[in-house]
Amino acid sequence: MNAELIVSVSGIRDTTRDAAIEFAAEMDRRAVRLSLLVAPRLKGKYRLVDDPATQSWLRGRRHDGDAIVLHGYDQAATKTRRAEFASLPRHEATLRLTAADRVMEQVQLRTRLFAAPRWDASAGALDALPDVGFRLALSLFSILDLERDTVQRARVYGIGEGFRAEPWWCRALVMGAARTARRGGVLRLAISAAQLQRPGPRQAMLDAVDLALYHGARSEVYRWEPFPAVRAA
Repeated sequence: MNAELIVSVSGIRDTTRDAAIEFAAEMDRRAVRLSLLVAPRLKGKYRLVDDPATQSWLRGRRHDGDAIVLHGYDQAATKTRRAEFASLPRHEATLRLTAADRVMEQVQLRTRLFAAPRWDASAGALDALPDVGFRLALSLFSILDLERDTVQRARVYGIGEGFRAEPWWCRALVMGAARTARRGGVLRLAISAAQLQRPGPRQAMLDAVDLALYHGARSEVYRWEPFPAVRAA
């Protein structure tokens, strides 16, 4: 069975947008769609609502088949050295998810898909997601359908944002991606837009994608499939 290839980019903002645009063009040439992980706020007082150029680009990409995934609210550590949603109780997670959801709706990028910063969500955060209307939760090793309560096991091979970016890691990622593609299943590749500005990590991600395609992987995005309609007798 051919592998399913999911490529995601995170950390997209005013200062990294050009690198994301160039990478997206490379993926377009390969007929590979992207899952774009978006946070309403980022370090350095960045606000998506104040960045119409990035908003417009993201909307255009979704219109053409890419997926938008909520990637936290402001990505601020809630405990020392812990990612934003890694240790939150349900109530606090609900507040952050609700605030993020409102911003995404305001900029016409609302989504029902969620990936916590660094792919790390607490049990409380996972419990809060359905309360705010989310249907798919993405973690480091799994894809959780919150409506069906089913889990698909598949690890993330990433560069940046919690993953290493040294040359040895980039080589290991390319080899790991090739092995996964040969075996079939789901190959999840992830890179931060900041790392796309560096030639080494960018080339490693391109090499991993090319090897996956060489082994017959087919492009997909993170998605939630609605329940089939039931016809009345």
